[in-house]
Amino acid sequence: MNGSDSGNVPQPQIDGRGGVDTGPRNVMLDLQNPDLLTPPPTDHGTLPNMKFSFSMAHTRMEEGGWTREVTQRELPIATTLAGVDMHLNPGAYRELHWHKEAEWAYVLEGSCRIGAVDQDGRNFLDDVRKGDLWFFPKGVPHYIQALEEGVEFLLVFDDGSFSENSTFMISDFFAHTPRNVLAKNLGWTPEQLERMPEREKYIFSGQVPPPLESDRVVSPAGDVPRTFSHRMHAQEPLRFDGGTVRITDSTNFAASTTISAALVELEPGGLRELHWHPTNDEWQYYISGFGRMGVFGSSTLARTFNFQAGDVGYVPFAYGHYIENLGNEPLVFLEMFRDPRFADISATQWMANTPPQVTADTLNVPRDLVESLPKTKRPVLR
Repeated sequence: MNGSDSGNVPQPQIDGRGGVDTGPRNVMLDLQNPDLLTPPPTDHGTLPNMKFSFSMAHTRMEEGGWTREVTQRELPIATTLAGVDMHLNPGAYRELHWHKEAEWAYVLEGSCRIGAVDQDGRNFLDDVRKGDLWFFPKGVPHYIQALEEGVEFLLVFDDGSFSENSTFMISDFFAHTPRNVLAKNLGWTPEQLERMPEREKYIFSGQVPPPLESDRVVSPAGDVPRTFSHRMHAQEPLRFDGGTVRITDSTNFAASTTISAALVELEPGGLRELHWHPTNDEWQYYISGFGRMGVFGSSTLARTFNFQAGDVGYVPFAYGHYIENLGNEPLVFLEMFRDPRFADISATQWMANTPPQVTADTLNVPRDLVESLPKTKRPVLR
């Protein structure tokens, strides 16, 4: 157990090592990060920080909602993906805009309408709710509008240096185009442009949109050939003793060509097994619960981090790691990758499918113990 005094304040001491911290400190942070205050004895050496909380990110507040982001600026090791937490009040818009990066999203609460038009003039419109995803390829213009209950969603972009504060917005574009050029382009008169915004609108208030069918626009080019939305939570999960896993990648969501994801739910005491990813870094978002992640970086380097709702985690390519539920409720989190296909390698499955004497000799254990290992993957277990 982690050391603490009679006041139930955790102390950096365990098994005769460490001592009492009598100086200024943030006790609440120590309570949230017990494996940083008193690390497991298996931790060793120095690894980069792999955790940042959205609660420590700057919040941008607008008349129709708010947003905050965790990018490589906040979490320097996170080079492949960046994340944005955004809330829109009922009827509010995230205005017409586009990015140099692809946008992947997961609806955390509420519902919204999303719309886009691709490079061939084909359009897309859909309503998404809690547990749904969307994906917009880079450069494809789109908008988001909250429905009657408002909405909060996680956005993930396929570049760690991305910033939500530097997107291309139609209001900003038009405000920086000469009015006579704009009028000529649109076929309107200069007088008809007098109320055009003079700066970006970004997030702004609006009316709750009408029913979906009455909002559809029929494009001469037709609809996009691959839907930009996906019902992730409606997928039948892979079930194991310790919890469930839902995997969404280009095999079941064809539009998502650069980002794949897994939604993991660990029951109390459950474990996301020892594994690593052979294709890319892992970017995580924790939705609920409390747990820890142990990361192995080769050359004896290992470090343990604690996570709860709203935290972002990151694991570099090929680093071995596990995630364990330390609480009394499910630990729910997303794993995301800048890759069209989800892939992981299970340490147990690798051992079980290697000649048993090789594994037994390597680990100094009896051969029959190795032979008892399951040859199929168990992503979560107790």
